Amino acid sequence: MVNKVTNQLGKIEHIVYLMLENRSFDQMLGFLYSDSGNTSPAGHAFDGLTGEEWNPDDLGRQIPVYKITANDPHPYLMPGADPGEGFQNTNYQLYSTDDPTPGAQADNKGFVLNFKSAVASDLAKHYTDTLPGTQSSQIMGMYTPELLPILSGLAKGYAVCDAWFASAPTMTMPNRAFALAGTSQGHLDDHVKIFTCPSIFGRLSDKNIDWAIFGYNREPLTRHDFPDVQNAAESHFGHFRDFQERAAHGTLPALSFLEPSWDASGNSQHPNYDVAAGEQFIHDAYYAVRNGKAWASTLLIITYDEHGGNYDHVAPPSDATPPGDGTVGEYGFDFTRFGLRVPAVLVSPLIAAGTVYRAASGRIDHTSVLKTIQERWGTEALTQRDRAAASLADVLTLHKPRTTDDDPLKGVAVPVSGVHHPNAATPSKLDKIHAARVAALPLRNEKGHYQEAAPMLTSTSELGDFIRDRTAAWSQHIQRQQNRRK
Repeated sequence: MVNKVTNQLGKIEHIVYLMLENRSFDQMLGFLYSDSGNTSPAGHAFDGLTGEEWNPDDLGRQIPVYKITANDPHPYLMPGADPGEGFQNTNYQLYSTDDPTPGAQADNKGFVLNFKSAVASDLAKHYTDTLPGTQSSQIMGMYTPELLPILSGLAKGYAVCDAWFASAPTMTMPNRAFALAGTSQGHLDDHVKIFTCPSIFGRLSDKNIDWAIFGYNREPLTRHDFPDVQNAAESHFGHFRDFQERAAHGTLPALSFLEPSWDASGNSQHPNYDVAAGEQFIHDAYYAVRNGKAWASTLLIITYDEHGGNYDHVAPPSDATPPGDGTVGEYGFDFTRFGLRVPAVLVSPLIAAGTVYRAASGRIDHTSVLKTIQERWGTEALTQRDRAAASLADVLTLHKPRTTDDDPLKGVAVPVSGVHHPNAATPSKLDKIHAARVAALPLRNEKGHYQEAAPMLTSTSELGDFIRDRTAAWSQHIQRQQNRRK
């Protein structure tokens, strides 16, 4: 852990926030420093894997963690099925029951059994996500730095956070809401259509500070998460190519939020989609800011929304501050327990190589980004959770930016899997959520009446066209409203 020094947060003019999908810390970075006894070159202790960790199977056998290798049948589509997600599955993975007693101590011994159930459920429903030959033991397969040279290279070359926890022990949309609004308004599943609370984007607008949300190759899903975003001007939204162009010219806003592509052939790294495609995305985002005119004043944050049912050996802490926004958690959950650890890497020329960063509290969650923005730009806290969150500011210890030729990815090749997901043409769960959000937009039909649309969900391409066209109609609607106010 870095020592307390005067941080250089005041030199940061641009935060770029890249949030990927459903991977645990151990699965992606647990073996990062295994060759050096889980100590970084800077001498920082690293809470990684030893190789002795295990989980029981249904016969009571100990299934150990193991390193995924390039010779495995489909190394970048591991594990071979989508693990169990959500509050109850997470409880089972941690406590070996989906209804733990109050005060129970997690031992993280339910992952193999829960993954076996997820595979069986998938096969019983005749889904095509599960790859042939998938075994429950694959949930204990972990990536190595050799297989993930981009994420690992940035983690070693700048800073890795080995105590960054998801904000809630559940699935994607609640955690993304915490990341951007400090609350999920009590929700623990992905079914909510829209959150009604303010977001960090609205808080920045209150200060007349610019922000942007970039979808990868289509309009961003996050545009429809919060009222202060959904009704914002078109200038706040774009695609990844727009982000690259603005980064090159040094015109990025104070906060840029990057989304991956959500489909099964995309780069979100959601299990069991192509992890190598996500490596390319991370590479491209890094070089967009590194080669841009504002590199010296940029902080790139790379993390994941939740663990997605993948194994991690660290039990989440149970001392989280609830949002305190008056909402009641589903299943009676009080939001005092974090989710599992997720991969998190901090990149800036103001960060020393080989840093393992932990906040003074010993833990970080998604709302730490909100806290850091509050400290840098004076925005108001959104909830009690982000008000109490640990800041990331103290990772910025260098008074002078590292030289331009100091590039930990210089000469590093991006991996290519060469294997395509068999379900690539079928819309993913987040594709469908995105379509449902835009279908519910208050737009008039040809008769002038407000009416929800009925999207086609039979193929990824049809769904993509629907999202594109209806979002364009919404953009025109917003523009007309703004013109009338002038």
